[in-house]
Amino acid sequence: HRTESTPMSTLRTHDDTWDIATSVGSTAVMVAAARAGETDNPDPLIRDPYARILVEGAGTGMWESMLDESMADRVEAADPEAAAIFRHMGNYQAVRTHFFDAFFADAAAAGIRQIVILASGLDSRAYRLDWPAGTRVYEIDQPKVLEYKATTLAEHGVRPAAEVHEVPVDLRQDWAAALRGRGFDPTQPTAWLAEGLLMYLPADAQDRLFEQVTELSAPGSRVSAEAIAHRDESRRAEMRERFEKFADQLGFDRRIDIGELTYNDPARADLVEWLNAHGWTASGVPSVDEMRRLGRWVDIPMGDQPNAFATFVIGERLGSR
Repeated sequence: HRTESTPMSTLRTHDDTWDIATSVGSTAVMVAAARAGETDNPDPLIRDPYARILVEGAGTGMWESMLDESMADRVEAADPEAAAIFRHMGNYQAVRTHFFDAFFADAAAAGIRQIVILASGLDSRAYRLDWPAGTRVYEIDQPKVLEYKATTLAEHGVRPAAEVHEVPVDLRQDWAAALRGRGFDPTQPTAWLAEGLLMYLPADAQDRLFEQVTELSAPGSRVSAEAIAHRDESRRAEMRERFEKFADQLGFDRRIDIGELTYNDPARADLVEWLNAHGWTASGVPSVDEMRRLGRWVDIPMGDQPNAFATFVIGERLGSR
């Protein structure tokens, strides 16, 4: 349900669907392209050997072109400030991936063997991380997205490093029942991840999502998420105009406007506060701080804007249910 407090695009409806090349699905290709670019760096922060495979076969146009080694030079020549923004975006994706990889490594070290990746997209952690024996990874996403990833990786002889269970369901539907139906055990501790997801949900849907996560989480469960806040609409519009300008200069196919797919909802709850009020012990790390810690910060035009960047949240479920 849309209200005036939940601005969104006319492209989104309550029952819209997508494959990997359209709508929200194509954003997974964008993120995978960033991981592929980072993996190709001389000193990469993360390594995703499957990202390039998944991007090259997606058919989205623009994001495949970002794999071209000459693209960075072309962007720099067209618009140096835009080039800085692109470097920042790539660094952000690398730092975000690094943070959540560490979250799963810590959860595994603590004995958690049940993993749920919400809106998993082209996440390849089930294939590339060093999972302990007996780990089950549940991937929830749109049916066509999961099918594309599984088929593409299988065609390249890539095998999962854990026991993978695909849960082909929209998170706006009864995904909890679908998850149980695939063998998920709510009596066992679970490590949950919501990466690159919450900006595509309005405030009330975010609350419902974490209410369901809480209901399914046994004591000892952990959750991590990329949390966002309401952002200045004029600055969003400015960034969109800049992107469109250099996309036209470089001949990009820009059929997807990411800003048109997201909800910039002023009613969105602070996730750390929400979790701490609902049976979790949670804290957050500003992504800006994490980028600076890892030496990946790039000064960009919106760098000093409050709420411009995400917070990486971690919570643990304690006590009785």
